[in-house]
Amino acid sequence: MQKKNRVLIVDDEADFSETLAKMFKRRDIDAVTADCCRMALEKLKDGEFDVVIMDVSMPPGLDGIQCLAQVKELWPTTEVIILTGHASVSSGIQGMQGGAFDYCLKPIDFGELLEKIELACEKVRITRGR
Repeated sequence: MQKKNRVLIVDDEADFSETLAKMFKRRDIDAVTADCCRMALEKLKDGEFDVVIMDVSMPPGLDGIQCLAQVKELWPTTEVIILTGHASVSSGIQGMQGGAFDYCLKPIDFGELLEKIELACEKVRITRGR
C-alpha cells in the first residue's frame, strides 16, 4: 500500500494555509502548516515531507527564496512548489532557478496545484526509491 503524500504548507496568511490544509486532507493528503521559514525548517527536522508549498513573501526573517535554498541543501529529495501573490512570474522563475519543482500564482487554481503536487510526489517516490 502506498503511503499518503505528505505536504508542508508555509505561508504567513494563517487562514489561507489552514484552508489549503483542509482541502488537501479531504483528498487524502497529509498536510501540515507553518507560518514562517524558521517554523518550516523545524517541522522539516521533525518529519519527512514529500513536498513543501511555500509563499515567496513572508516577513519577518527569511523569505521563500532564501528558505528554498536551505530546504534544498538540507533535504534535497524534498520538492518545493513556490507560491507568489505578485502579478509577475519573476519570483516563480527565481524559485525554479533556485531548485523549486514548480510555482503557482496566487490566487491559486486548486486543481492546478493538486496536479503539480502529484507530479512532485511522483518524482520524490522515484528519487527515494519507493
